[in-house]
Amino acid sequence: MGYDALIPLAQPVLGDLEARLVGEVLQSGQLSLGPRVPDFERLFARRVGAPFASAVSSGTAGLHLALRAVGVSDGDEVITSPLSFVASANVALYERARPVFADIDPITLNLDPAAAEAAVTERTRAVLPVHIFGFPADMASFEAVAARHGLSIVEDACEALGATYADGKPVGGRGHPTVFGFYANKQLTTGEGGMVTLGSGEMKTRIDSERNQGRAPDMGWLDHDRLGFNYRLSDVACAIGIAQMERLEGMLADRARAASLYREALEDFAGLELPCGDRGGEKRGWFVFVVQLPRGVDRDGVVRQLLERGIQSKPYLPAIHLMSFYRERFGHRPGEFPICEDVAERSLALPFFPGMSESQVQRVVEQLRVVLGR
Repeated sequence: MGYDALIPLAQPVLGDLEARLVGEVLQSGQLSLGPRVPDFERLFARRVGAPFASAVSSGTAGLHLALRAVGVSDGDEVITSPLSFVASANVALYERARPVFADIDPITLNLDPAAAEAAVTERTRAVLPVHIFGFPADMASFEAVAARHGLSIVEDACEALGATYADGKPVGGRGHPTVFGFYANKQLTTGEGGMVTLGSGEMKTRIDSERNQGRAPDMGWLDHDRLGFNYRLSDVACAIGIAQMERLEGMLADRARAASLYREALEDFAGLELPCGDRGGEKRGWFVFVVQLPRGVDRDGVVRQLLERGIQSKPYLPAIHLMSFYRERFGHRPGEFPICEDVAERSLALPFFPGMSESQVQRVVEQLRVVLGR
């Protein structure tokens, strides 16, 4: 093709420390239910300022267990964002509850608190705001909504490690069950995995049991006192997580640096909308760099042309309510959430990872300008 090596959409940072700590676990012979799990939980809880944390097999598993912990069950409604990875809606269905969507804020792209409150009914049990693309949701407003209507809150922070709330405190330390994800493109990776941070020791006991097939800590191997799931995170994965915690601040700084390079290079790009900047104490934990293409542009064509030029990109994210499963099951149709639908039709994730160089950013921007005729 005549182009340089492919610039990937994402790329984890792994090194000798991860290899050494994983090797120690392998040599110990205890690959699961060992000491690395509580070690990782303590490190993570301390980083976000939470009293407790429970390691789980994925962010999705964490969201499921968190909804169970706040009492979501048959026939309940959970208000959440239609602009998210589908798991944040699916987990309500796992408990035979219904995800109810409300539109998003056009600047932050997070669930709009006023729209969420307008969606409250007598069946609403919880609100599940998503800190989309790492930008913190307006939690003070959601807490006010929850207080007025007697609702529980579960925070989806699977994309938001390193973010801070408006009061400057780290996302995850507010006391609500808050769920982080550790897939390979996240700020911290264990390959697969997740963490639930908690303000309640009682909730931690419940989640620790339910992630392990419902077994209580003091019960025998085959004795279980509640329904549970196989949502454990292995000691091998936790060893990787412990190593990643050692380099976390540097990786967060490198992501912020890459975002700054993009913003500087794209600030004069007519018609292109960039991610919103930090506001006061609200600080983004950079996960992806998503731009909004000008209206009328063939986004799929842009993705194809960039790939032909050695650059990966991706539509990010589709509107959940317009996915075939949700349309068929709940009768959702275009026009219900116009802000979300407009954003979803124009969003494009550009290559973004801690090790991204200035020359790579410039190459992405140059080719994007060529493809868009700018």
